[in-house]
Amino acid sequence: MAASTPAVTDGELLDAYSSAVTSVVDAVGPAVVSISVRGPQSAGPGWGRRGGGSGSGVIFTPDGYILTNAHVVRGGARLEVALTDGSTHTAQVCGIDPATDTAVIRIEGSGLPHAHFGESAKLRVGQLCIAIGNPLGFSSTVSAGVVSALGRNMRAQDGRLMENIIQSDVALNPGNSGGPLVDASGTIVGINTAIASDANGIGFAIPIDIARPILEQALRGDELARPWIGIRFTSVDLQVQESNNLPVDHGAWVTTNGQGESIIANSPAASAGLQDGDIITAIEGTAVDQEHPLDALLVRYPPGTTITLSVLRGGQPVDLKLTLGTRPENLG
Repeated sequence: MAASTPAVTDGELLDAYSSAVTSVVDAVGPAVVSISVRGPQSAGPGWGRRGGGSGSGVIFTPDGYILTNAHVVRGGARLEVALTDGSTHTAQVCGIDPATDTAVIRIEGSGLPHAHFGESAKLRVGQLCIAIGNPLGFSSTVSAGVVSALGRNMRAQDGRLMENIIQSDVALNPGNSGGPLVDASGTIVGINTAIASDANGIGFAIPIDIARPILEQALRGDELARPWIGIRFTSVDLQVQESNNLPVDHGAWVTTNGQGESIIANSPAASAGLQDGDIITAIEGTAVDQEHPLDALLVRYPPGTTITLSVLRGGQPVDLKLTLGTRPENLG
């Protein structure tokens, strides 16, 4: 008779959990910085403040490039960055993208501790995630939890729509903003950006797949620009399909349900011939679905790129060529 496998004890499970978290802290912690902002400062999503303040960031190259939130640094007259070794540095802004609430700043240095990026598209609801930051001035604070939901949309305090963001139950507080959300393998999957007002255990992070093109533009020295096609749409899932008798259970349905125009005048979508009621099912052969939302796919391509949209129109497939524009700064 085969011997039975011993049951895993609660203590052993706790040790495995602790081991995962401590390994992440050892790998990523030294790359997390505190950012102090001097001078005028605009309010940020989730926990807005005016005047000087502080936030977090993460070094992602050994020569001092740092990823943080746009609302942490935008409008600041002077930025000071403190590393975990106790050293402080003056930082320069390399690029800010309010639409994604991401910014890249830089300090002088070489051989600096730095973190590595993962792929937010591979995240699954329920998996372990860890935040490292400087909440309320308490440096190098670690909190852990799980991915609560993916593909969330929410309004920032300035009215901007923050799209396809990660929701977690990791404890976040003012000062965590701009710090990394890390998976159990020690790679950055998001940048913590906001907390839900009047709630506990509801925090939000910008997916790293959305932030990555912004980083690449900043590293090249390009002016930051986000691709734009100029439509209003509803993401299609099984519930939306059944409620509206649609032919597919995924995609981006070009519609406002009668509340205004779905195709913005003189936009790339208008020029390409997109129509109200079209369902964009794929971009360059990659399906538009819950794991690959429309905006997350679009940011793979810089403005000016011509892409192929696979569209269902009246139940019939249509391929359209569309040249991406640049998202207007004042877009609501």
